[in-house]
Amino acid sequence: MKISGSVALVTGANRGLGAVFARALLERGARTVYAAARNPATITGPGLTPIALDVTDPVSVVAAAERYADVDLLINNAGVSIGGSDPEAARAEMEVNYFGPLAMSRAFAPVLAANGGGALVNVLSVLSWVTFPRPKTYAASKAAAWSLTNALRLELREQGTHVLGVHAGYIDTDMAAGITGPKISPEDVVVQALDGLEAGAYEVLADDVSRNVRAGLSGGLELLYPELVTPPQDAPARPGR
Repeated sequence: MKISGSVALVTGANRGLGAVFARALLERGARTVYAAARNPATITGPGLTPIALDVTDPVSVVAAAERYADVDLLINNAGVSIGGSDPEAARAEMEVNYFGPLAMSRAFAPVLAANGGGALVNVLSVLSWVTFPRPKTYAASKAAAWSLTNALRLELREQGTHVLGVHAGYIDTDMAAGITGPKISPEDVVVQALDGLEAGAYEVLADDVSRNVRAGLSGGLELLYPELVTPPQDAPARPGR
């Protein structure tokens, strides 16, 4: 996939990582960048083509695929993190983080095929592979999106569409504003993602956290969750054998 001369569509392009993706695509010579958001008035980057798109609305998604039939690069970036254990919040996260990329990919797959195959990029997370109590519903939605990405990679291969998954830990955007741990800049993530895309990579692991967790998937649960090795402090002592 060559970015120069391409026609790209970026979901969630009004802020954060999506806005950086949109700018970087123009800087790398994309002919057109459709910057998608529910409210296109929030798209302010020069040179971008703002479009109205709600990835949770099937009618909006189908209409976009019909109207923007010149797209050969789709970046499924839109995401939401609500947290907690509220089933309604979990459904909202699944609607945006999983069903959104599913709907977009289904609608735009024929468009990409008609334009020579092109590429599809799904923005995932290190939480596709590991989870914790607080972000458990968000992590579940990203795990589903990772599985979807793997399936799309196989399904769309026959039509010449390259599928790339991008994983990172905390990215320094509004979504992680309340996090005090180490963060990677959105610019760094985008550079790695677009370099990986042009190099034909299937996955981009943007930071050490993602690389370490990915490497640990075959090491058993105790490697990913070391707290399982030590019993809770208030757990009763087990009788010896």
